[in-house]
Amino acid sequence: MIKIAPAKITHKIKYAIRDIVLQAKALEKKGHKMTYLNIGDPILHGYKTPRHMIEIMYKKMLAGYNSYAPSSGISEAIEAIRQSALNKKIRNIQEIFISSGGSEAIDICLAALLNVGEQVLTPNPGYPLFTSVIARCRGVSVPYRLTENNGWLPDLDDLSRHITPRTRALVMINPNNPTGSVYPLEILKGILQLAQRHNLVIIADETYDTLIFDHLKHIPIASLKHQFPIVTINSLSKSFLAPGWRMGCAIITGDRRIVKDYTEAILKFTRARLCANHPAQFAVKSALEGSKNHLDQMVSELWKNRDWVVNILNSTPGIQCSKPQGAFYAYPSLTGWKGTDKEFVVKLMEETGIVVVPGSGFGESPGKKYFRMVFLPRGNKLKVALDKIKKFAEKWMG
Repeated sequence: MIKIAPAKITHKIKYAIRDIVLQAKALEKKGHKMTYLNIGDPILHGYKTPRHMIEIMYKKMLAGYNSYAPSSGISEAIEAIRQSALNKKIRNIQEIFISSGGSEAIDICLAALLNVGEQVLTPNPGYPLFTSVIARCRGVSVPYRLTENNGWLPDLDDLSRHITPRTRALVMINPNNPTGSVYPLEILKGILQLAQRHNLVIIADETYDTLIFDHLKHIPIASLKHQFPIVTINSLSKSFLAPGWRMGCAIITGDRRIVKDYTEAILKFTRARLCANHPAQFAVKSALEGSKNHLDQMVSELWKNRDWVVNILNSTPGIQCSKPQGAFYAYPSLTGWKGTDKEFVVKLMEETGIVVVPGSGFGESPGKKYFRMVFLPRGNKLKVALDKIKKFAEKWMG
């Protein structure tokens, strides 16, 4: 038989956050002790899923709710999401569907929108899933720059220059992954004006909307323009400490006449994949309407960790780190490293066991050298990891 060739599009499918794990596991097999700071999973760092969420899902499973759920999701979960959105001043909600994590919501909403060769504006640096999904849809990802000297915010004039007649959508991640920037009102208004002028759908990933520091306030972009087509993505993974449950959602808002056909296309995809995790959907109402005491503690700890990471990295030779305003990622620049960011990450991993992600995995331009690390570890674990990074930098860049 002839060797089976994979689809050419698979060459464009990359996910640096997990791809780096392949090399880390190879080192682990050789006896290296690894510290994984590559993936934003709070559970791996000692955070616990709220008990009331676990209990309601357990009770529902015992009660027999283990069949397929409605394609869009169970009514009580959808209504809880609707009420939460209304509380955030989001109006004109045309559809809500439950997804297998925020990732599936992104996948479905892009697949329902794009034809071959059509373009989507994506933040650079940004979450790499977007570019992979766009490639799988045979679309074209057009990166727009977020620069450190601009607080990791888009330059609206530069953003407008990337729009063409084939541009269908604009992706924004707020707070941003990997930089932790939080978008102020004037930037959000500017993005809305551009999207309205060019008839673009805004796809807003707001997964980290409750993990904000410095007394800043997250502003949902859909709360600012009720008639405009906006898809808001969120999940229970980060804020509600349930990443393995794969429980996300999308909220489609805007003038019904404008979004009706697009919404129907989205619902076709939800029906085709049957449903999201049925028992876990019962935890949505419990999460959104129940106790959120864990959030206050989590934000307090992450805020302290953020300050610690920024202070230590900025006192480390060859490294500079701007201050993230949200999420739980630091995105330091390698000012003193002569090689590529990938070479830095591999050598750091080989010598210290610390696993981080090269900035090029988030779409950084050639010649730019950054890495992303999570600051989720609690107590002494983060200090130990930072000490190892600092000693490594002193050795190679000092």
